Amino acid sequence: MPSPLPIADPAPRDGMLPESATRGAASRNFGVYLHVPFCRVRCGYCDFNTYTSDELRGAKRGDFAGQAIAEVAMAKTVLARSGLPARAASTVFFGGGTPTLLPVTDVAALLRAVVETWGLVPGAEVTTEANPDSVDRDYLFALKAAGFTRVSFGMQSAVPHVLATLERTHDPERIPLVVEWAREAGLQVSLDLIYGAPGESLEDWRASLEQALAQRPDHVSAYALIIEDGTKLAGQIRRGQVALPDDDLQADMYELADASLSAAGYQWYEVSNWARNEEFRSHHNLGYWVGHDWWGVGPGAHSHVGGVRWWNVKHPAAYAARIAAGGSPAAGRETLDDETRRVESVLLRTRVREGFPLTRLAASGRTAVAGLIADELVDARAALAGRIELTLRGRLLADAVVRRLLDD
Repeated sequence: MPSPLPIADPAPRDGMLPESATRGAASRNFGVYLHVPFCRVRCGYCDFNTYTSDELRGAKRGDFAGQAIAEVAMAKTVLARSGLPARAASTVFFGGGTPTLLPVTDVAALLRAVVETWGLVPGAEVTTEANPDSVDRDYLFALKAAGFTRVSFGMQSAVPHVLATLERTHDPERIPLVVEWAREAGLQVSLDLIYGAPGESLEDWRASLEQALAQRPDHVSAYALIIEDGTKLAGQIRRGQVALPDDDLQADMYELADASLSAAGYQWYEVSNWARNEEFRSHHNLGYWVGHDWWGVGPGAHSHVGGVRWWNVKHPAAYAARIAAGGSPAAGRETLDDETRRVESVLLRTRVREGFPLTRLAASGRTAVAGLIADELVDARAALAGRIELTLRGRLLADAVVRRLLDD
């Protein structure tokens, strides 16, 4: 089941933003995220805001594109009336769910609405996620013709029993096909992997890495499986039907991923992400990590503009009702004070290869740096140059590093 919404202040019906959101806006990139909340089946580990056909309770998939386009129009009005400068989108990202369950004509119409509303900067990155069994060659060529530059395939694993545990429905043999079609279409390719599933061995993970690298993708994401409360997999573990993922094995899997990807010429640029070079990084996701602005469109989508964060109602039927009423679909929001923004900046930028300046730390955090260097968690040379950058060991213990940097 989807995770609950955060508890925060009510969002104004008109969506207007405070004056504080305008400060420094011209120096920040602007991205657009479109959340398509539909899936054929719900994977047992997933707590994302997604819905299968029998969970829609009257909402219609065919109506979604029109509703999302209406929110795009509302977003333009809100930003302008709130005093934000006009900014073309640097990145556009379709996530979910499975965006490619929509007809490609709907996906193209959504992108066209974004382009007509804000425009795109030269060389803008335009990505959609896709399940390998949700697209064919014609669909991928149509995405390219619509203006997409990049596709991120949910490969997850190349091993059938691991895919079965995760309840992924695609045949691993389809991965080379969809990658070949995407390349023929002229799209950049990213492959998403998950490691540490119950019953997955180190050799299983090695096989998945080898299969992924054999496709020569431009970008690879590798995420440790996290057991989220309320998911089917969490219930199976609680009942003893499957084993809890082993932390030490997951650490070994991460080290194997980093070694394999590095040997193949990929560079890590965020704890869970590697790219062939800087051009092929996920620039949309980097916007999240470095604190740029984005508007999230769709049920449950989150937005951030100048330290104001808000999120939409989650169910597609509730979203449709808000849009039909002509008001903001936002369910709640919060305005971050300067200290919270500083803390979140440390939390997020620690995960990025380039790190962040020591000057962002409070005095206690700067004091902790010597111990982090001694523990081989922070790069000594970078620290002497005034920056916090994680070592490989530091990436494995990134949360612990952040706690020590922020410990008062």
